[in-house]
Amino acid sequence: MDNKADLGALFGAAAETKTFLGLEACADFETMTAPVAILGAPCATPYAAVGAYCRNGPDALRQATGSLTANVDRHDFDHGGPVFPSAKLRPVDCGNLTFDEADSAANRQKIADAVSTFLKRGAVPVLLGGDDSIPIPMIEAIGAQANGAKFTILQIDAHIDWREVHMGERLGLSSTMRRASEMPHIERIIQVGARGIGSAATSDYEDAVAWGAEFFPAYDVHKNGVEAVLERIPNGSNIIICIDADALDPALIPGVIGRAPGGLSYYQAVDLIKGAATRGRIAAMDFVEFMPERDVDGIGALTFARLITTALGVLVRQAD
Repeated sequence: MDNKADLGALFGAAAETKTFLGLEACADFETMTAPVAILGAPCATPYAAVGAYCRNGPDALRQATGSLTANVDRHDFDHGGPVFPSAKLRPVDCGNLTFDEADSAANRQKIADAVSTFLKRGAVPVLLGGDDSIPIPMIEAIGAQANGAKFTILQIDAHIDWREVHMGERLGLSSTMRRASEMPHIERIIQVGARGIGSAATSDYEDAVAWGAEFFPAYDVHKNGVEAVLERIPNGSNIIICIDADALDPALIPGVIGRAPGGLSYYQAVDLIKGAATRGRIAAMDFVEFMPERDVDGIGALTFARLITTALGVLVRQAD
């Protein structure tokens, strides 16, 4: 039998989901009034060997929310009520930025300009990647608007991203946290979820520790929970959360390039996001490194999109 039942029809799934959760589209960044702005960033600084290998991530994540578009206002047990408590608190989806694999500087500038505009409009940027080089221009743009404020980065990732250079590139996905450490507005980096054999050398890890980065490997989180992580975020902090899809276990999100057992659970990731919001204000978030071509039956897209949905509910409650 080749015919498959359209199970999405049971939930009122949209035939084609053009925006995340069916949220209102916003093409004019300069006039937005929403508290949260979702933006697809398919590419920033790709390595020449692989190019923009996560370019299809943002749209795949949008499509994964199709079954929720007709039900987003119903009771959400992850929030104890609707994801968005009122219509005025609904985020907007600003579509995808265009990119050129041969012009990384222009890609980064587009990301930085968009983030700057969102911040000026009072919206929290939520970037959907795309590879893990995307946070670098996002974090830089936050610094340009900081007015002396200091920030804590909460990185949730299987890898620590402290390489000085890789394949001749200093601004690629393997160097994100090292570049962030060089920015004057970043005073604290807390890194959660590292496991297995990563891309970093021991010297990279030692450099991170010497700078002051604090590490909570995945094993420790499984053993001790997330409270030890959250205690390291001072009350009243300005927080940037950077989430790589491979932080979660590949049984939950197989659509990543570096699958490794022992990753975080969905609710551990949720507790980190919710817990961070109790310690301070989340200023920006990115969700990167989802590669739909590596996914299995859409389960990874569903899980990552659900985590993003929960995060959006947390962010809009900051504005309530």
